[in-house]
Amino acid sequence: MAFTNLQKVLISDSLDQGPGLDPCCRKILQDGGLQVVEKQNLSKEELIAELQDCKGLILRSATKVTADVINAAEKLQVVGRADTGVDNVDLEAATRKGILVMNTPNENSLGAAELTCGMIMCLARQIPQVTALMKDGKWDQKKFMGTELNGKTLGILGLGRIEREVAVRTQSFGMKTVGYDPIISPEVSASFSIQQLPLEEIWPLCDFITVHTPLLPSTTGLLNDGTFALCKKGVCVVNCARGGIMDEGALLRALQSGQCGGTALDVFSEDLPWDRALVDHENVINCPHLDASTKEAQSHCGEEIAVQFVDMVKGRALVGVVNAQALTSAFSLQTKPWISLAEALGTLMRAWAGSPKGTIQVVTQGLTLKNAGNCLSPEVIVSLLKDTSNHADVNLVNYKLLVKEAGLNVTTSHNPIVPGEQGCGEGLLSMALAGAPYHAVGFVQGTTPVLQALNGATFRPEVPLHRVLPLLLFQAQPSNPAMLPTMIGLMAEAGIQLLSYQTSVVSDGET
Repeated sequence: MAFTNLQKVLISDSLDQGPGLDPCCRKILQDGGLQVVEKQNLSKEELIAELQDCKGLILRSATKVTADVINAAEKLQVVGRADTGVDNVDLEAATRKGILVMNTPNENSLGAAELTCGMIMCLARQIPQVTALMKDGKWDQKKFMGTELNGKTLGILGLGRIEREVAVRTQSFGMKTVGYDPIISPEVSASFSIQQLPLEEIWPLCDFITVHTPLLPSTTGLLNDGTFALCKKGVCVVNCARGGIMDEGALLRALQSGQCGGTALDVFSEDLPWDRALVDHENVINCPHLDASTKEAQSHCGEEIAVQFVDMVKGRALVGVVNAQALTSAFSLQTKPWISLAEALGTLMRAWAGSPKGTIQVVTQGLTLKNAGNCLSPEVIVSLLKDTSNHADVNLVNYKLLVKEAGLNVTTSHNPIVPGEQGCGEGLLSMALAGAPYHAVGFVQGTTPVLQALNGATFRPEVPLHRVLPLLLFQAQPSNPAMLPTMIGLMAEAGIQLLSYQTSVVSDGET
C-alpha cells in the first residue's frame, strides 16, 4: 500500500499559533521511525516548498491546504488534521489527486462539549455581562434577571460524539433534549435520551438551540431570518461548531428585535469578525474559537494524529479517514489476504485485457465474504486501472472519480453459496469484463491468494498469485503437446527459474 511508505512528515502548526500541536506529536512520530520537520507561520509558497520533500503533512487550523498547494506538492500522500473537521483542506482537490485525508474527530470532544455547556449556562445567567459591569465599578441586580435550565428544552442540531456529551451534561440540569441529524438513526439518538424530530418541529419547541453540524452547502445559513421567525420569542442560540452555520446578519436582526434573547459564538464566518454591531451587542457572548483550547485536548489531538500516522505506516490500522473508507479494511488481518487476491486478479486482468471498457463485474461467494464486496471491489478496480495511460495515479482515494470519468460501470454482487469446487474453502472472488471473454476466479489458501479458473478453464492445482513474482500465461492447443515443454526449456536456457507450473483442464480446445 502506497500510504505505508511515508518517511518524512511536516508539522505546520504549533502551540504558539493558537490551538496548535503538543510536542508529544513530534516525539511519537520520531519514535515510530518517521523523519519530522516542524515549521510554522509558512506562507503558501513556503508551504509548497517544504512539501516538495515530504509525503505527510500534519496541521490544525492555521495552515490552509488549498488546491494550489495540493497540486504543487508532488510527493504529498497524506494530510492529517489534529482536530475535528477538515474545512481548511480542499478535500475535493486532495481526493482527485489521491491524497488521503484524516482527522481526529473524537479527541477534543469533551473540551468542545464542556465549552458548549458553559455557553448555555452563561446565556441563562448572563455571567460575562455581569462580570464586565462589576469590573466597571457598577452593581445592578435588577438588570440581570436570569432563567433556570431545569425544565427548558434544548435543540441539538447534529448528533455526533460532542453532541452526545452535551446532551448528557444538560440533562443533568433537568433539560429536555431534542435533536436532528440526517445520518444518525432515531434509535441511536434515543439511546442517549435525545428525541429526534424534523427541523420544522424543533424550531418552535426550543428555549435553547446549539448547532454542531459541519459547514456544508446544506447547512450554511441554517439559522436565518426564516428559521428565527419559527422559533420561540427570546430563544438563545449557541454556535461552537463552524462559522457560517448561522446567518450573522439574520442573527443580529433577531437580537435587535428580541426574537433571539441571546447568543454565544465561538466561531464566526471570518476568523476576525468585523461586524462590530454583532460582536458588541449586549446579549452576545464571544470567544475566539476556544472549543479545543484545553491542555488535555491539545495533548490528545497531537497524540492521536501521530499514533494514526505511525499505525498507518506500520500497516497496523487506519482510523480517522475522511475521504477513503475503502482503505480502512485493507489493514484488517482477516481481510488482508483477500485484499491481495483482489489486487492480483485486477492486475492479471489488466495485463491480459488492457484498458477496461464497459461494465466490470465483481462477485463474492460464500459466508466468508458476505460483507466483503465493498472493500474488495475497490481493490480490483484500482489494480485494473493502475498504470493505464489515463489512470497512472489511481488509488483507493480517487478511484471512484476516475471510474466515473472513464465511463466504466462497476457492479458488485454476492452469492451466499460457493459452488461445489474442491479446495476453494468458504469463499470465492470472481471478476469479469462484461461483453468480453475475460473472467477470472480466485480464493485464498491459508494466507496465499490463488487463481482457480480463467475463462472457465480450471487449474489443478491452483495458481499461486505471488505479489512480487512474475506470472506467465500461455495458451496451447492439445494437438501440439510439445509446445509447453519447449517453452519451459527456452526459459531455462535463458536463466529463468521456474518456481511453479500449473496446467488447466482443456477448455474450448485449449489448455
